[in-house]
Amino acid sequence: MDVVLNTEFNDLDLAARGKVRDIYDLGDKLLIVTTDRISAFDVILPTGIPKKGYVLTQLSKFWFEQTKSIVKNHLITTDINEMPEECRKYADILKGRSMLVEKADPFPVECVVRGYITGSGWKDYLKTGK
Repeated sequence: MDVVLNTEFNDLDLAARGKVRDIYDLGDKLLIVTTDRISAFDVILPTGIPKKGYVLTQLSKFWFEQTKSIVKNHLITTDINEMPEECRKYADILKGRSMLVEKADPFPVECVVRGYITGSGWKDYLKTGK
């Protein structure tokens, strides 16, 4: 099974490369490609996890669709057949791991979800049971 660690689409404008995602500027839209790279403690590891980018993109798609009636989001499509021609020629790489999105100003929020209570949350729970 192939692992996608980097994308190199020379005819597309690479706007940014993050720890896991590569972002291409398509003019009035962006193409976000989720790779199989692994990041731990702000370091990109040399190996990847097969299909990681696919899974992350499908999770994002699910939650964008679930919440679109609550808050507008930037997702246009994850269907490669609905993307511009210059993207479709890379369908073998992009299918399932890419999103065509509207350009938008980010609203920076970071959330951490864990499987158990720690820190002040645990202390409050011990005191109040809530």
